[in-house]
Amino acid sequence: MKKKSDFVLRISLIIGDSIAMILSFAVAYFIRVHVDPRPYEFESQLLDFTLTVVWVIPIMIIILAALGLYKKSIFLGRSKLVEWGRLILAAVLSVAALIVYDFFKGENIFPVRIMALTAMLLCFVFLVIERIIVRFVIRQVFRKDYAVRRVIIIGNSKNTEYLADYITSTPESGYRLSGIVARKSFVPHDLKSYHYSSLKEALRKARADVIFQTDEKATEYVYKQTINRHLLYYFVPSETALSSHFGEMELVGNTPAVLVMTTPLTGLNAVIKRTFDFLFSLVAIIITIIPMAIVWIVLKCSDFKHSAFYVDERLTQYNRKFKCYKFRTMKPEYSGMTAEEAFKKLGKTELIEKYRKNGDYLKNDPRITKVGSFLRKTSIDELPQLFNILKGDISLIGPRALLPGELSKYGDRSLILTVKTGLTGFAQVSGRKDIPFEERRALDIYYVRNWSLGLDMSIFFKTIAVVLMGEGAK
Repeated sequence: MKKKSDFVLRISLIIGDSIAMILSFAVAYFIRVHVDPRPYEFESQLLDFTLTVVWVIPIMIIILAALGLYKKSIFLGRSKLVEWGRLILAAVLSVAALIVYDFFKGENIFPVRIMALTAMLLCFVFLVIERIIVRFVIRQVFRKDYAVRRVIIIGNSKNTEYLADYITSTPESGYRLSGIVARKSFVPHDLKSYHYSSLKEALRKARADVIFQTDEKATEYVYKQTINRHLLYYFVPSETALSSHFGEMELVGNTPAVLVMTTPLTGLNAVIKRTFDFLFSLVAIIITIIPMAIVWIVLKCSDFKHSAFYVDERLTQYNRKFKCYKFRTMKPEYSGMTAEEAFKKLGKTELIEKYRKNGDYLKNDPRITKVGSFLRKTSIDELPQLFNILKGDISLIGPRALLPGELSKYGDRSLILTVKTGLTGFAQVSGRKDIPFEERRALDIYYVRNWSLGLDMSIFFKTIAVVLMGEGAK
């Protein structure tokens, strides 16, 4: 929950903004039709009008996001003039978007101009009211210590004192102080109990979600510690002139801090990706539920004693374990074994080295059933993972899901586990099981560091091509 506080905040705002905008247009309709005594010609009913507005809501949300209205620093900032100014612009652009939609669709949404003007004013008012409500609720949640981020501040700088004082005196900031690693002269007198002599000691004894570094000493070491523990890392520049070349600039109180991101897949990007994952998996499950039922029947008929599903423990974002669902493709006597254990049981230890060198793949693998071979070749065995995507365990696209025992092989395992693992990914479409382990790892790391919607779409369409060409895991 704590690592996803920004995610929860943005989701709350998106839902609230959507409701506020729909209400503003519905009320504008009601005022014109039922309150304004002047005659009108308006064929659309309230429900039809509202449904038309709903279709344009995604465009309006994009407008709000483009104006930076989902940034925590603006939403929880002390000055509301910037936010209100952008909300006015958002209201104008949202009504303009609906007018453009109306022009191309020819539905005559605004038969009278006053209705568009009323909707514009109400849109601004409702957005302001909704955000005041959300802000009040979020601040109360933060004051109760729910969804807050616990902070360790490291560095010999005046900014250490300022940040420590600000965080402890502003409970609605969403931060809680866990520790300070600095010379005692930079630790506020009333916060001496938070002082630690080293970052190692602070990380061992204090709970933390975020590290703020206020000087430039050993930045590489500090940053590496945050990656290893899946923490957020903020670098506080010594001069305001240092801009956001390192990442996303935020104001913590009055102090500029640069959020150094290990991946672009954060904030609104994460919300967009999760929304797509949910909708895609829901639709895909509805489409494939009958084929999955047929596969289940075939597997049960071929082996009535054992489950048609194979459930295995894998790792996903932040080193979290989850139950991965697949159709059973391996003979039951080798289920749950490592490749080494299975090949030893088969008496074919010579296959171990061949299997590992070939990227954990063997043509005509003796552990796989005939039905399982077909399911793997067509990738049908992975359809149950759509339920993992729906639950939020994994994404449609991401690094390959790791077995707990594989962590020792990954020198950059913490970086790879910064994002959710995926049903398909960059490594899979770049050779499926035919590329070496080290190359697959490098591709997974590239994906984490260079994520974009364009890259996801490219991987998505390449996956479709790979599956249609029969180049599954076999």
